[in-house]
Amino acid sequence: MTTPKFTIIKQHICDMIESGLWCEHSKVPSENELAEQFTVSRMTARRALQELTEQGLLVRSQGAGTFVATFKSQSSLLEIKNIADEIQVRGHKHHAQQRQLKAVPVSDEMAILLAVKTNETVFYSEVLHFEDDQPIQLEQRFVNARLVPDYLQQDFTVITPHEYLSVEAPLTEATHEVEAVLADKKTCELLAIEQAQPCLQVKRRTWSSQGVVSLAILTSPGNRYRLGSHLTF
Repeated sequence: MTTPKFTIIKQHICDMIESGLWCEHSKVPSENELAEQFTVSRMTARRALQELTEQGLLVRSQGAGTFVATFKSQSSLLEIKNIADEIQVRGHKHHAQQRQLKAVPVSDEMAILLAVKTNETVFYSEVLHFEDDQPIQLEQRFVNARLVPDYLQQDFTVITPHEYLSVEAPLTEATHEVEAVLADKKTCELLAIEQAQPCLQVKRRTWSSQGVVSLAILTSPGNRYRLGSHLTF
């Protein structure tokens, strides 16, 4: 199968950034220059630049050109994506440490959030995600045991909780709460940051057609991670 030309252009740009030849804030070739270099239409070159911009690798400035973005990992606020896929798109490697995976009693708050009874147990997972060798996100997730009964049998070093839940309880609805926080001592140690350093924390509740599936608390160092989105109206 022939690789689409816009994909080849995207890979070339990612390679130049990954190699360090194009550092952050460097200006990248224009649509016309890329079209000439790869013998493609300007529309094809524009698609490559636009997709990398939407992924957070590039920043486009009207009248000034396109530049390499600052090196913070970016996640979409409006889409729910698998963190391993996000990291791979950026040309980096994802791996994870599964720190906890167990059944826990339901607190009053969690009973409300997961729509379960107070005498039930829920499943809890704690996974530390790495981008290359740098910790990028601590994922703490409470899961409705009735809807995902085999959750504790999974190995979340080979599949992310998001990937597994997307198959077992396909997403139909979600809510997000985003805030800046100062993480506790344990979280700071796991993320390899100082306690005075602010973190970005996302609390995400997801539903399937059967009810509330999980509540995820995603904590990332504020200087390594950002949320972004691209809207078309």
